Amino acid sequence: MLSKIFPKIHAEGYKFLVIAAIVTIVFYSFSDFLGLIGLILTIWVYYFFRDPERVIIENDNYLVSPADGEIIKVEEVDGPKELGFENRKLKKISIFMNIFDCHVNRTPCAGKVEEILYKPGKFFNASLDKASEDNERNYYKIKDLQNNDIIVVQIAGLVARRIVCETNKDQDLKQGERIGMIRFGSRADIYFENYVPLVKVGQKAISGETLLAKK
Repeated sequence: MLSKIFPKIHAEGYKFLVIAAIVTIVFYSFSDFLGLIGLILTIWVYYFFRDPERVIIENDNYLVSPADGEIIKVEEVDGPKELGFENRKLKKISIFMNIFDCHVNRTPCAGKVEEILYKPGKFFNASLDKASEDNERNYYKIKDLQNNDIIVVQIAGLVARRIVCETNKDQDLKQGERIGMIRFGSRADIYFENYVPLVKVGQKAISGETLLAKK
């Protein structure tokens, strides 16, 4: 029960939590009001970097959501040219993470990481179409257990300035396993073939739990 009220936080969050706590103490030395603002900021930092456990379906016939947030795109597009998929039509689902969503990302399927590609870029609002091509982003090409190519892209947003990758090339992943996070507002795209989307635009997704697509 306590783990649901006070979930653990991601390792990236500890330094920000310490900074927020120090700022709160300094603020309190000036006024109670400023101290209260600092306390609220500290609580928000803890909340932002939360890393709750999730219940994973562990079923190879489904793709689970790589991110918490709102489904903003369900479409068929050319695959990402950065990975040589520009001549293949793939289904794409985009998930927008606002600053109140959990920002820990997970793999949608079990499989092996065949490629990880980081691309520096700009910092447009992550909900915009051009964010997929212009913003800072990190690509994961995963070969699932049925030999399908699944691509997950972490995309930095308007505020985010760092994508954290916690996965290595050739690493074997279990469905729903953590692969990294994005700090402060961002987006995740997933590309795939041979699965049928199960979600629609406007729906809320939960990383590791929401079923995005089915074989």
